[in-house]
Amino acid sequence: MTKEQYEESLRKLNLEVYMFGKRVECPVDDPIIRPSFQSVCMTYELAQDPRYQDLMLAKSNLTGETINRFTHLHQSSEDLVKKVKMQRLCGQKTASCFQRCVGMDAANAIYSTTFEIDAAHGTHYHENFIKYWSMVQTEDMVVDGAMTDTKGDRSRSPSQQADPDQYLHVVERRPDGIVVRGCKAHQTGIVNSHEIIVMPTVSMKPEDKDYAVSFAIPSDEKGILIIYGRQSCDTRKLEGGQFDMGNKKFGGHEALIIFEDVFIPNDRVFMDGETEFSGMLVERFAGYHRQSYGGCKVGVGDVLIGATALAADYNGVQKASHVKDKIIEMTHLNESLYSCGIACSCEGCKTAAGNYQIDMLLANVCKQNVTRFPYEICRLAEDIAGGIMVTMPSEQDFNDEKLHPYIDKYLRGVDSVPTENRMRILRLIENMTLGSAAVGYRTESLHGAGSPQAQRIMIARQSNLGEKKELAKEIAGIQE
Repeated sequence: MTKEQYEESLRKLNLEVYMFGKRVECPVDDPIIRPSFQSVCMTYELAQDPRYQDLMLAKSNLTGETINRFTHLHQSSEDLVKKVKMQRLCGQKTASCFQRCVGMDAANAIYSTTFEIDAAHGTHYHENFIKYWSMVQTEDMVVDGAMTDTKGDRSRSPSQQADPDQYLHVVERRPDGIVVRGCKAHQTGIVNSHEIIVMPTVSMKPEDKDYAVSFAIPSDEKGILIIYGRQSCDTRKLEGGQFDMGNKKFGGHEALIIFEDVFIPNDRVFMDGETEFSGMLVERFAGYHRQSYGGCKVGVGDVLIGATALAADYNGVQKASHVKDKIIEMTHLNESLYSCGIACSCEGCKTAAGNYQIDMLLANVCKQNVTRFPYEICRLAEDIAGGIMVTMPSEQDFNDEKLHPYIDKYLRGVDSVPTENRMRILRLIENMTLGSAAVGYRTESLHGAGSPQAQRIMIARQSNLGEKKELAKEIAGIQE
């Protein structure tokens, strides 16, 4: 699709979206939501640009047609590398979250997992998914990947919860499908999505059978209610200004999705009760999504580093040795994240289903670094920007006839740089480190794709400590 066709397709949806206690009549036109919509538009716009088509387009193994890479099932390690490079590009172009990664990562995890479920149980989930995903590729849809349940009492398993709806689950099985109830949290880009793919959030035991469920459903299906997530500084988008938002054009969003007895037809079900495969699906999705952070966060980091270097120029400190060293450190940290994203892709391997999976250990190392390095990058950006970044008067004050001369005079840095330019770059840094964009960079770097401890658990599982002990014994001459 073109970005114009994408916008037209969203306008046809009848989403039930609520924000600030009221239903949003047209999400595409809402000033708070529209920046996130424009970020997704960039994934369509870049795919139409001949300069980027090697990264943005791929050949489908399902249909043989050329498709947007955000709907691709990876067929090689080269595909995995191009995915990371594509995500860096999109991050550079939007300085925000472009919202299509979760659906892509979910698709690749479900494709290989359904193949193995069918081999073990004689089910038809893989056939269901191929039919469904062929449609997604052909129509170039945005798919929301829904994994995270609200979890209730974390000390209890899904089936032990006082409220059974704390984990999404099957409440009825019919000859033609299933009925589900529950909630998915932190849903990136759901208001800009045509479809929702649901997955279990943890490895399940036999008694959790009703919670081991995966399926796809249109985002405007009856019974689906979306509650838009609050962001820091979000109401600045209602002021109609030019630079107080920091990133005027682009943004991201998260939301709660409520499933109130939603019917899922059989041909859209990809798992129903196969608890022994729930862990496989969770780990594969998490691995792909942890790889993604080696691309998207790096692209956003590129913009933040550039903004910080500009702030140094405008403040007149660009030649100070400690400032230059801090910018070098920001670059070192950012490229370290990228290196892990590329490494886990290059070390990818073929699954039984035929698509390619990243190296799990390196993908988790990648995401573990992402839980730390962006925080230091932000700290250094704030250090160089200076305290005026968070105490600066508003754009309305700057434009006021009486106040403008004072602000223009006293907030000027280097004399040759207009005060407005300095204020614009400081607002961008504020937005990326503390404001609305932080949902797609700072805090999201910590919690997205699982908590830091989740990666450490996977690193422990994949580290092959026994083999490392044997290597040491051989070198030391130890015989047992």
